[in-house]
Amino acid sequence: MRYLSNTPAQQREMLARIGTGSIEDLLAGIPAKARLSRPLTLPAAMAETDLVRHLRAMAARNAGADDYACFLGAGSYDHAIPSPINHLISRGEFFTAYTPYQPEASQGTLRTIFEYQTMMAELTGMDVANASIYDGASSLAEAVLMAHAVTGRDAILLSRGVNPLYRQVVETYCEGVDVRLRSAPLGDGVTDLEALRKAVSEKTAAVVVQYPNFFGCLEDVRAAAEIAHAAGALLVVVADPVNLGLLTPPGALGADIVVGEGQGLGVSMSFGGPSLGVFAAKQDLVRRMPGRLVGATVDRDGQRGFVLTLQTREQHIRREKATSNICTNVALCALMATIYVSILGKQGLRKVGELSAAKAHYAAGALAQVPGVRLRFGAPFFKEFTLELPKSPERVVKRLQKERILAGVPLKAFDRSYRSCLLVAVTEQRTRGEIDAYAAALAAATA
Repeated sequence: MRYLSNTPAQQREMLARIGTGSIEDLLAGIPAKARLSRPLTLPAAMAETDLVRHLRAMAARNAGADDYACFLGAGSYDHAIPSPINHLISRGEFFTAYTPYQPEASQGTLRTIFEYQTMMAELTGMDVANASIYDGASSLAEAVLMAHAVTGRDAILLSRGVNPLYRQVVETYCEGVDVRLRSAPLGDGVTDLEALRKAVSEKTAAVVVQYPNFFGCLEDVRAAAEIAHAAGALLVVVADPVNLGLLTPPGALGADIVVGEGQGLGVSMSFGGPSLGVFAAKQDLVRRMPGRLVGATVDRDGQRGFVLTLQTREQHIRREKATSNICTNVALCALMATIYVSILGKQGLRKVGELSAAKAHYAAGALAQVPGVRLRFGAPFFKEFTLELPKSPERVVKRLQKERILAGVPLKAFDRSYRSCLLVAVTEQRTRGEIDAYAAALAAATA
């Protein structure tokens, strides 16, 4: 259908073409409680300076991580962002770049994606990584569909330690295909390996674990790999690449596919997005990988060059026959990660991991000394941990906001069995003074 403007005649033509008599008929499927029954209460038009002042005042009402001591986690973390990142990504050739289908005009973009892929492959310990998946949740969903396609099996076994928001996205992706999802229970904060062993069968396409898991605990990835492979299934590991500067990479522990959220690699929290989906796999699975894959080659003069490889654009618009339907390019966030890793280097990434882990353990010790507060799980953790509070976590969080502390993520919304629990993340940015202030405020809030 050609595009139509908003003249009444063209609106009527559009409605007639789709068989609807009026705009009201078109909106009939939307529940009445979800529709606004009054005009928008917009202020009168303002002069430019007045409008800028008004918008700044509205923006100042937001609680930003830069203005608070931020202990939020659950997939999005307040890691430090080196200043060169914003300077470099604001250059026009990066900021306005689209999918590099024309390699002769896109060598800069293609090279940055190639460098990003190389870094992610090294961090995850895998053979190959791609670019341009939207976030960690959709990366996991794509990995599940990929495992289904590779093995021809129709069952996926997900640990209850996988981020529940990721599990919801997987459920949505799998709704239209013949894939059944099952859950493996947790023991003391980590996957119950005996239950996992009993749940795996000859129909299992993949076992999915998170490392560290949603509750911050460190899973036994090697044991999960042995269980999955013994049944002929793949092992998919959800990992935060920032942590892999210190932790053993999943590829060295037996993972077949590694996915995760790369937001911590120089991408701001931005009130929830955009972010960066990491996807890496073994070489023999490369032709089933979703999204973009950039390869290095040489031209007829022997000069090195970069191209999209193995997949054409048309492959992504073949609907249900396509490997995936990820069609656009979101490599600006991948560029941020590339610059971040380049600036920090191996030692810098390791230092981020060491500081985050040390400060998290100091914080856990200080917070667990507050009367009535305890660590919910006994399993080892990395930079994130779960507290059990004697009072409502939601009320505690609200009270600590008044003291400019973002205390963590209450878990009741994810699972009512954890209604008294608070998920706390500590990055290299937090100071001892902020942690001590948090402990004092928590003591007052739970007294």
